Amino acid sequence: MTDDRTTLDVYDAEAAAYEARIAEKSSPGLRTFLDHLPPAAHVLDLGCGPGLSAVAIQAAGHTVDAVDGSAAMVVRAQLNGVNARQALFTDIDATSAYDGIWANFSLLHLPRPDFAPTLARLHRALRPGGLFHIGMKLGDGEGRDGLERFYCYYQPDELEQALTSSGFTLISCTPGTGRGLDGTLSDWMVILAHG
Repeated sequence: MTDDRTTLDVYDAEAAAYEARIAEKSSPGLRTFLDHLPPAAHVLDLGCGPGLSAVAIQAAGHTVDAVDGSAAMVVRAQLNGVNARQALFTDIDATSAYDGIWANFSLLHLPRPDFAPTLARLHRALRPGGLFHIGMKLGDGEGRDGLERFYCYYQPDELEQALTSSGFTLISCTPGTGRGLDGTLSDWMVILAHG
């Protein structure tokens, strides 16, 4: 997770409300991600939040390394039966450790200069041919939302270019629109790729 203290403080304060909101809807791209994983895969859930996606990944027969920068989110994930731990994006330094990485609307909290180096570290953390899911909000620039969380926005072609430049091969790109925790309607994209 990001090391932006203001963003982490919001997630700590809003953990229960965030869990209630995401429990009402399915995670975009989760079914496709699960369908592409090999049997008994080892998956990194990067920015696991309250662990609802990790629960689904575990239920499909996989093991999950679930991490989040928010202490309150880690507690909620643990209460949901996920062996989660507190960690920041910069703490991910494994090599060929994961069959899949689920980065669902977490990397959007990274400042733009940190995005490419983080993608490179995640590519290295995947086993050869490993699966990578990323969800990002679309737009231009960066800034804080109504709850003071930091966001960096990308256009679809810019996002795709960042992934291919980091060594990923795109499988699918799916756009959508949804209402976030701050009540704002945003365009987003989920991308599935191979390492």
